[in-house]
Amino acid sequence: MKKIIIITILAVFTISNISWAAPKEKDDKNLIQLAILLDSSSSMSGLINQAKSQIWKIVNELALAQRDGKSPDIEVGLYEYGKSTIPSSEGYLRMLVPLSTDLDRVSDELFKITTNGGNEYCGQVIKVAAESLKWSKSNKALKVIVIAGNEPFTQGSVDYKKACKDAISKGIIVNTIFCGDERTGINTKWKDGADLADGKYMAIDHTKKVVHIEAPQDDEILKLGGDLNKTYIGYGRKGRANKERQVAQDANASKMSKSVMVQRSFTKSSKKYKNTKWDLVDAVENEELKVEEVKKTDLPKEMQKMNKKERKQYVEKKSKERSVLQKKIAALKKERDAYVLKERKKRAGKDKGTLDSAIVNAIKNQAMKKEFKFEK
Repeated sequence: MKKIIIITILAVFTISNISWAAPKEKDDKNLIQLAILLDSSSSMSGLINQAKSQIWKIVNELALAQRDGKSPDIEVGLYEYGKSTIPSSEGYLRMLVPLSTDLDRVSDELFKITTNGGNEYCGQVIKVAAESLKWSKSNKALKVIVIAGNEPFTQGSVDYKKACKDAISKGIIVNTIFCGDERTGINTKWKDGADLADGKYMAIDHTKKVVHIEAPQDDEILKLGGDLNKTYIGYGRKGRANKERQVAQDANASKMSKSVMVQRSFTKSSKKYKNTKWDLVDAVENEELKVEEVKKTDLPKEMQKMNKKERKQYVEKKSKERSVLQKKIAALKKERDAYVLKERKKRAGKDKGTLDSAIVNAIKNQAMKKEFKFEK
């Protein structure tokens, strides 16, 4: 009898002292997973620059997807391959980011990529990505690998045919992007790789400078995007570092062009920009914790002197401020999209044929086959 009482008391004590609320379960049926595999050998600096400047646009386009009126979660993973400074024993490849909703981390790693000579083992990097990443087990989730490079698809000891067949057997589509002319990509088996895994083969000019269209709304969008940062409340061991990384990725986007930073601002104002692991506003909204129960030492300095009621009110205030800013940016986005559409028609397709259009067009078609619909 004493043992039962002791166990019961311990159980009650343990439950009452848990400060972290159970997070909402992810709906794997309403999920888009995208793994991007980039050739980072010497000749691919143009491809990497396109990825840096277009990652936010890609996410924003995919964010328009809906199934049954609900917007899907978007997870992005990132690999580099073909670099001689990565050991040959590792296949000259490296996972930079696992499948994650932490888009700042994806951007951070993209901007760290440097290029140098190496061997590009397409079959091996596809095999590693298909086996190592945490892919959804749901048949309704859209699971996609996009691999881009310019050397023969046949290189390396891993047979690309087997790698692609194994990927699609797990429901993972493989899209291939050859950086060069279309016929050369076909002759070097890039199209064959896509065909084997229900994917799409595309050829792009990776040396082409991305055309950025500036619009009258841009300055106001950039100001509001900067104001959004002030609504983030870093908590825990990584809170401060991640807030600094947020600002650093703003700076990286701004260096590319004003319109790249505008696209990043759109992402930051959307539900796809999730930071529950370090931002109190996102964490509370996602019901991953209760602010009243966060340890004082895990709070930023401006909150440590507050009582529990004041802390809760402070987070609610920042949440409301963020919501207002998000709505203002969304309204400006509609105006800007209309302006850019007119400008693109004038330019007669000059901004086609780069990484973003290849990825977005392929994945949109594949998403629609999974019963996703896209806002117009």
